[in-house]
Amino acid sequence: MYLGVDCGTQSTKVVVVDIDAAAILGEASRPHRLIEGTNGRREQHPGDWLEAFRGAFQDAVAKANIDPRAVRAIGISGQQHGMVALDRDGEPVYPAKLWCDTETADHNAALVERLGGEAGCLERLGLVLQTGYTASKLAWLRDTHPEAYRRIDSLLLPHDYLNFWLTGERVSEAGDASGTGYFDTRRREWRLDVFAEIAPELDARAVLPRLIDARQPAGVVRPALARELGLAEGVVVSSGGGDNMLGAIGTGNIRPGEITMSLGTSGTICAHSSEPVQAESDMVANFCSSDGGWLPLICTMNVTSATTRIRELFGLELDDFGEHIASAPIGAEGVLMLPFFDGERVPALPHASASLLGLTGTNLTRANLCRAVMEGATFGMRYGLEQLGSLAAGARQIRLIGGGSKSPVWRQMVADITGIPVISPRVTDAAALGAALQAAWCERRGDVALDALCERLVVLDEATRAEPVPAGVAAYEAVYTRYRQALAERHGIPD
Repeated sequence: MYLGVDCGTQSTKVVVVDIDAAAILGEASRPHRLIEGTNGRREQHPGDWLEAFRGAFQDAVAKANIDPRAVRAIGISGQQHGMVALDRDGEPVYPAKLWCDTETADHNAALVERLGGEAGCLERLGLVLQTGYTASKLAWLRDTHPEAYRRIDSLLLPHDYLNFWLTGERVSEAGDASGTGYFDTRRREWRLDVFAEIAPELDARAVLPRLIDARQPAGVVRPALARELGLAEGVVVSSGGGDNMLGAIGTGNIRPGEITMSLGTSGTICAHSSEPVQAESDMVANFCSSDGGWLPLICTMNVTSATTRIRELFGLELDDFGEHIASAPIGAEGVLMLPFFDGERVPALPHASASLLGLTGTNLTRANLCRAVMEGATFGMRYGLEQLGSLAAGARQIRLIGGGSKSPVWRQMVADITGIPVISPRVTDAAALGAALQAAWCERRGDVALDALCERLVVLDEATRAEPVPAGVAAYEAVYTRYRQALAERHGIPD
């Protein structure tokens, strides 16, 4: 048996996978608490992740009806970019600042300028620093909480922190490290000179984790923790990776030609490349993958986080929310939303707020507002897809994952807005599945190839297939044109 764990913004999920039977035997999740502030603050306590892991692990193993001693390896997927700064005792010096934190936008802008602008970032890192990457969080901590900054003994990402808790080893791998802002994504190594620009008082060689290959183990579960969880001794913990990297593995996106789109708290679109990529748009992040390749990626910040705000505002359950959306026409009778509740990364609008446009006395209905927020989030995904340029040109299919992919209305909306057929894997929590597959790939070493594991475990669900409907495609084209015009008029984004 293999465990896949995904520590996301909203919850930690655990799946129990029987590789030989090609079956998921049990899965469970436990929620996290988000610390928010009006200045863009988005933080969590790392201890909450450990509590959620313990609870989800116990529930998943119970649902699988297995002896935990049958588990041979564990893989961890984690929300990208989060800063977990630890003291010499391994305790956080400050709560983890998350990927969606925009409090550090000014620090990010200053770092980009210090590195020589976009051209300088590309030359040193292979990508352009974005608000939300770890680099600006570290610069912010240095300026605003110098006493905590001085106590930093090691600097980890969320998935690195869970690996550290499991094994006692402080390691990282290229996929998740790509989103720190002090990692060279082409050479797959820490960029020590860039780190010195951000944190000159810290010794990068001492505080940064040791880099390992995606197929190398991070270590084995600590004996005391293994006894607590009921695991056997020597359970392998794989390198793990960022949620986008493990989500790509969980959709079988490990070779060129595939497109994965995630409708989660944030939205991501990624392709796969065998070589480093310099995309036509600087908004495309040339991340490494967690299987040895590269994963050019676009991230928008307001997807289910935006739809959840409107749904909860009206006190609607998910089914009721879906019915309201289905009852409203395409274009929501003229109601248009730019759902930038948490600022936005693509397009680069970290200080933006949400806007409602086109309201009249006749179109102000719950159904139209519900549809407008889902359409606005999806228009953002199309904008991101367009930034991928030739990387997405000629895409024959989008593999859709994340919580939003469970909605038939949303699947059809994505197909009609992008003009590309959509289908979901049977397991839409792809990051947790990808983590389990990577764990098996790591633990079995030369006995099995990752693509063979994906072929066995990543099964597409034909019942979720959504083909673009010509009338819908045409109708959305007109609404998307309004969306682009609104971006130009309100935020100066070229139409």
